[in-house]
Amino acid sequence: MNRRHFLQRNATVLSAPVAAGRAAPAATAQQDPPETVSRYANKVLPTFASRLTSTLTPYTGTWGEAQAAHLLRRCLFGPTRTEIQTAAAANLTTVLNGLLTVPATAPDPPLNVSTTDTSVPIGTTWMAQTFDQNFEGVRRTSLRDWWLGQLLTQNTSLVEKMTLFWHNHFVVEFGDINDARMGYEYCRLLRQYALGNVKQLAKDVTVTPAMLRYLNGNQSTAGAPNENYGRELLELFTVGKGPLIAAGNYTNYTEADVQAAAKVLTGWRDQNAPVGSYFTASRHDTTTKTFSSAFGNATIANAGATEYQNLIDLIFQQAETARFIVRKLYRWFVYYVIDAQVETDIIRPLATLLISSNFEVAPVLRTLLSSEHFFDVLNMGCLIKSPLDFTVGLCRQMQVMFPPASGPVAQYGMWNYLNAVTSLQQQVIGDPPNVAGWAAYYQTPQFHELWINAVTLPRRNQITDLLIGSGYTRNGVKIVIDVLALTQSFPAATASDCNLLIAEYVKLMVPITLTANQLAFLKTALLPGLPDFEWTVEWQQYLAAPTNTAKKAAVTTKLQAMLRALMGLAEYHLS
Repeated sequence: MNRRHFLQRNATVLSAPVAAGRAAPAATAQQDPPETVSRYANKVLPTFASRLTSTLTPYTGTWGEAQAAHLLRRCLFGPTRTEIQTAAAANLTTVLNGLLTVPATAPDPPLNVSTTDTSVPIGTTWMAQTFDQNFEGVRRTSLRDWWLGQLLTQNTSLVEKMTLFWHNHFVVEFGDINDARMGYEYCRLLRQYALGNVKQLAKDVTVTPAMLRYLNGNQSTAGAPNENYGRELLELFTVGKGPLIAAGNYTNYTEADVQAAAKVLTGWRDQNAPVGSYFTASRHDTTTKTFSSAFGNATIANAGATEYQNLIDLIFQQAETARFIVRKLYRWFVYYVIDAQVETDIIRPLATLLISSNFEVAPVLRTLLSSEHFFDVLNMGCLIKSPLDFTVGLCRQMQVMFPPASGPVAQYGMWNYLNAVTSLQQQVIGDPPNVAGWAAYYQTPQFHELWINAVTLPRRNQITDLLIGSGYTRNGVKIVIDVLALTQSFPAATASDCNLLIAEYVKLMVPITLTANQLAFLKTALLPGLPDFEWTVEWQQYLAAPTNTAKKAAVTTKLQAMLRALMGLAEYHLS
């Protein structure tokens, strides 16, 4: 399997118009052409005679930096060199124990950093304030920036990656719900259950105010049941469609099931002050709801405010619900192709485990992430990074220094800039494009290839070039890759040997082995036409006189050129 094939074609053709000089990405989104599908993306799903045969048998092979890096790349947003080395020095079980540990305290809520919002002082939270449309825009921006900050400042826990997974699964769009306080409560709920019980999460998200508003559950009454949430609950959040068997009917549910679910869900409304939801019995359909043979012709009698829980219980009794959720987890953490072997040996056993674990997701994640299948060489470096993985991972791996919490305006300003950057790459945290989430996780046959197109690839190149070079300044603070400090964090012998230095950066930044020609290309970028010893000489001269402008510039420009070349490789976009 040639993981590089798609990206190589794009790197050659699509980056050509900007090779002569890339402009720095703006702090606010620009109007790019709305291309979302590259002409090089899959036209059909790739087929493999036998891509792999590995199973969920616990992995007992080599455990080192390559394996630790693979695990952390999939579980974190850009693992740092220290995180990888710490994991490699432990063992798989210990690392998974850490990844599956929920931090003892939840993050503090987002802060006001805009003079527009006069309801609270700068640096204090707006969460307890009443809704005000005049302040909603800056509060929503604060919420998105705060969320980006959680990714950037994560510890070695799966919580942030899984919070985003559930956001892509139980989708709401902040722009549609138009109340940042409800958006925060939704985020808090997803983080609370990030590694917890998916059935309970499904129950709680059903009546969370953000979801009631987003899919019109707050408008659903006995006289006019709204089918939006009931339809998406079945199709996208739980059991999935299955094959079409008649107009509007699928093997896993029918149109009549959508209508019955809508009746069950009547009577709920969102509440503005304080933020919450409540049930009004007079708006609830009190009839007995009958479901199709897909649900064993089950009935749900009137149960008032708790009736929705009975609906969730019924849906989770269907084996296909666990399989549907496990398939989404597989595509998030492993690969997008689910062939007959993967379905039989990976999906079905994990779904069975999810059911037997009473829908606790942690046992499923532990089994998948500790399996021979996960560490199969063909599952390493086979995913294209999402814009959030790419941008946040760039900053974390390159140890970019951000403003401290003591300066919230500057801190949030930089988080806001990174949100603008990921928006230009066609991923906006808090606002997936629609209720199905980001197309890269479901749109067949392209899947993750949708992240790379004629718009997004140049934008990725621009942010790497900018941070490698002059950096980005806002509110009097600059973020930039300090190539000298990063290189000095390597062992002295590594930093002073050009071949070892390049190998160390490659090991950190690229998930698959580079060719000899590619390594030679990187050395040429570092030492154009010069012998290897020249780097050792110049590096030692810099260390001897670190304040000497000429000696500092000599090694800085060489390191910047090498990193620019490395980040320009197709392989850098892989995870």
